[in-house]
Amino acid sequence: MQAAAVPVPVTHRRVLKIALPIVLSNATVPLLGAVDTGVVGQLGQAAPIGAVGLGAVVLVSFYWIFSFLRMGTSGLAAQAHGAGDTAERTAVLLRALLIAFGAGFTLILMQGALFWAAFRVAPASAEVETLARSYLALRIWGAPATIALYAVTGWLIALERTRGVLVLQLWMNGLNIGLDLWFVIGLGWGVPGVAIATLIAEWTGLALGLWLCRDAFGPALAAARARIWDSVALRRMASVNSDIMLRSVLLQGSFTAFLFFGAGLGDVTLAANQVLLQFLEITAYALDGFAFAAEALVGQAVGARSRPALHRSAVIAAKWGAGGAVGLSLIFALAGPAIIDLMTTAPEVRAMAHSYLWWLVAAPLIGVASWMYDGIYIGATATRDMRQAMILAVAIYVLSLAILLPAFGNHGLWAALMVLNAARGLTLAWRWPAIAARITT
Repeated sequence: MQAAAVPVPVTHRRVLKIALPIVLSNATVPLLGAVDTGVVGQLGQAAPIGAVGLGAVVLVSFYWIFSFLRMGTSGLAAQAHGAGDTAERTAVLLRALLIAFGAGFTLILMQGALFWAAFRVAPASAEVETLARSYLALRIWGAPATIALYAVTGWLIALERTRGVLVLQLWMNGLNIGLDLWFVIGLGWGVPGVAIATLIAEWTGLALGLWLCRDAFGPALAAARARIWDSVALRRMASVNSDIMLRSVLLQGSFTAFLFFGAGLGDVTLAANQVLLQFLEITAYALDGFAFAAEALVGQAVGARSRPALHRSAVIAAKWGAGGAVGLSLIFALAGPAIIDLMTTAPEVRAMAHSYLWWLVAAPLIGVASWMYDGIYIGATATRDMRQAMILAVAIYVLSLAILLPAFGNHGLWAALMVLNAARGLTLAWRWPAIAARITT
């Protein structure tokens, strides 16, 4: 192993340099979905809109299974970078890419069975299903590229190259939007045009991403190739990724339960909750930048075995995360009613969403600790502890639902969700001092 690199001081400027490109990058994500919907909407029929939306959800559900590659690659690569081990840093990327390509081509081979199962779970009209299948038959060929981009993004974050992540996102979304307009409106290709536009954006995005990682394929490549199949490194990668996957399944299941219980409270309540959940999505997108900064800086500090750098990285990133949470709460308090009215014109949905808005004003303040500690734990690859904390938090959430939902209805449902986020933050905070001492000694 090479000697650890000379540490770069952890400063507020350095945290912002990592975080702000991620915040800007995330801001482009909703725009693409809006354009996809808008261009097929110009066809003047309902079925194409439903087909594109349903097809996209089906693929996201399959791809999401492999999103652990983003987080796992980030933590492991950051630690190798902090230790000055360029060969292992490259090997982390190569292993993740091998998994991504294997997973992507497996999805392509299994597409018949997967799509059959998806349409049994989410049945659609014959017209929508036919159009959605034509969309999926094209989009599935982008699976290796899309999953590989999880690994590329995690590697770039680990090395603090978030401007590269921003460039990558702008390229993919910008190209996708331009091709959408050309293929669908200009050439009249309809739903297949949307799929082909995305497919081209995915593969060219991967090519650009690999170019941004080009130093991984330089002098360190030969040594890295010899390490790819190192049994210790492979076991560690498997452990980290499986812990993250289980944690993510539990978290997604908790939000799915929230939606299902909300659906049982009536259509208006369900619609109002769906509108309000967009505030949580905005919060996650905004605070992701600071959580990603924590991943990179904490991971590098662990690799360098520097307790002072570890402490300073966690504290400075958390301060900015807390500041962002306060800012978001103020924005939601002042502009929340206008945002709700912009998202829905239904008077009864607006009225109900307004009455529950204060939960979303509180949500960033309650949840910021959980988001920031997720980044800290991923950087430290303390994924087993993160998994155990999530199991405990979900148990508390289930108990809260059992008590609060029957007693207070939708207010109880939102209260239970806040309890989940608070429990995540508290359980992670409780475990962190012992973990920090363990990993830097």
